[in-house]
Amino acid sequence: MAGALERQVVFALGSNLGERLARLQAGIDALTADQEIRATAVSSVYETTPVGGPDQPVYLNAVLIAVSALPARTLLDRCQAAERASGRVRTVRWGPRTLDIDIITCDAETSDDPELTLPHPRAHERAFVLVPWLDADPDAELPGFGRVADLPASVGDGGVRRRDDFSLRLSRRASRRTGAAMADGAPEPANRGG
Repeated sequence: MAGALERQVVFALGSNLGERLARLQAGIDALTADQEIRATAVSSVYETTPVGGPDQPVYLNAVLIAVSALPARTLLDRCQAAERASGRVRTVRWGPRTLDIDIITCDAETSDDPELTLPHPRAHERAFVLVPWLDADPDAELPGFGRVADLPASVGDGGVRRRDDFSLRLSRRASRRTGAAMADGAPEPANRGG
């Protein structure tokens, strides 16, 4: 990607099946396994009530902020590869998942492609995206909607609760840490509630 300009990319990660925290960490590790996607911040971990879809367990959610020169479509391919590696099977829309990774923004890029709409078409309505994103970047802006700090008030907290007993880590290459401290590698406690 010689000569391509790096852009900020915001990824939202969620898991409500299996070892949820380990799956979020695996998603971050898969996305940032090489220098083509460089993490700059990760939010704290939040437990959230499912939105839409069938009755299902509660989620753990986080937001990863990174920089990359990769095309948005390649970033989507990386997200889907990480999901597959965590055992994601797409059967029920908005159903339970081992790992879900969405691209929320890719700088100010816009796309109406049904496979990759940018910015994410429902991000402004989802507290489980907005609250962790604000945690990772208090100055964040959602193209077309303004400051992220102004958006959660219009959607409520949506059952989003910060889990200070959980944390995610960025690789040693990460240039900045916010929200969550570096994890000590401890597994998710057995009483994780979902």
